[in-house]
Amino acid sequence: MEFKDNEPIYVQIAALICEKIITGQWPAGQRILSVRDLGVELEVNPNTVMRAYDFLQTLGVLYTKRGVGLFMADDAVEKVKAHRKQEFAAQYLPDFFKQLYLLDIPLDEIARQYQAFKEEQRKTKS
Repeated sequence: MEFKDNEPIYVQIAALICEKIITGQWPAGQRILSVRDLGVELEVNPNTVMRAYDFLQTLGVLYTKRGVGLFMADDAVEKVKAHRKQEFAAQYLPDFFKQLYLLDIPLDEIARQYQAFKEEQRKTKS
């Protein structure tokens, strides 16, 4: 994994895990990699992985079974999506709307482009 300089590594690891959850690579209820194992896989300090796991536990995405390990919550997908939607709305939409306004781009044009994008994604998955 290539890490960006402008964002803490544990946040980037949490985002990677969230992506794996949303795409179904890490199914709900499944036991996840240990701190040490994921640290080795990503070539980062286990303490950094622990911070990412702690962050995801505060969101309710992960939970601990004492003596067994960390597991994905049954509603992990919904919690990840809710968190990411909130984050997206706060971080990206204000600038996006500003650009639409400044460039005088109508929302129906954006809707058409988005529908074309979704159709292309469906074709790619097939």
